[in-house]
Amino acid sequence: MRRRQQPPLPKRYGLDPARLRLPEDGDWASLREHLIQRLPRVEPARIEEMLRAGEIVDLDGPLGLDSPYIPGGAIWFHRDLPDERPVPFDIPIVYRDDTILVADKPHFLATIPRGSHVLQTALVRLRRELGLPDLIPAHRLDRATAGLVLFVIDPAYRGAYQTMFQRQQVRKEYEAVAGHRPGLAFPVALESRIIKEKHVLAAQEVPGPINARTRIELIEQRDELARYRLHPATGRTHQLRLHMNSLGLPILGDDFYPVITDKQLDDYRRPLQLLAATLEFTDPRTGELRRFDTGRSLQAWTDPHGWAAGPAEPPATDH
Repeated sequence: MRRRQQPPLPKRYGLDPARLRLPEDGDWASLREHLIQRLPRVEPARIEEMLRAGEIVDLDGPLGLDSPYIPGGAIWFHRDLPDERPVPFDIPIVYRDDTILVADKPHFLATIPRGSHVLQTALVRLRRELGLPDLIPAHRLDRATAGLVLFVIDPAYRGAYQTMFQRQQVRKEYEAVAGHRPGLAFPVALESRIIKEKHVLAAQEVPGPINARTRIELIEQRDELARYRLHPATGRTHQLRLHMNSLGLPILGDDFYPVITDKQLDDYRRPLQLLAATLEFTDPRTGELRRFDTGRSLQAWTDPHGWAAGPAEPPATDH
């Protein structure tokens, strides 16, 4: 097995440096000229500042303003991070050993860095808080969804646990709170084709070969609300939200389905009432049957009046 080349810069804030491969057919007079053309979203003055400070390096060390362009070479640097408001919720650890870690992710926290969410993601916060620089998720949850996420601590077993999820060898249970439709018989088995286009916020169900399957059970009903147990057999983007909406039962707090609602990123009122409640699988390392359960509950069910009102201010934490 080919060994992955270690970057010549250490992690920063739990993040690896970016690596750029320089094209073989390049004829730029200097590295500076290439980077100005290659990175149009970065101001030329910022690129020059990084070169002067020695923040851009190759395998031989820091590069400067007069460094030549070397076709086929590679450089490393840390990207500037977006301004982020801290997500004021903790990430309880459900289980940890030398190989894996199971975290109980809160609503409003993305699993991995993406777009405007970098430091305020479960992965980066756990890497920093627990001193686990090689931590990697075996799967992901949407930012809006709370609940269990399995992370791999030992890099030697990343592939085994990620493959387990890719091959749908993990039994996952979710809970959701939505409206109640008298006369709708449960359990319901839903099958459809779901696609999610890049740069489009919402996924959609379209005609074609089935790629999404969900079984939905009614747990209990109270007045106009009900609590549901959802069993996804597949893992398409927004699958559970789309399937609940297709029944005429959009999940409470859903800002995408049935229609996209504009909501500020730091508005922590009325979170999506969807919770990844259970993970169960045969451990690919030990052969042991494992089951993990969330310690969270859905506020719209346990405290419907409080959920409807929403907190005046989010709870403060040290993050």
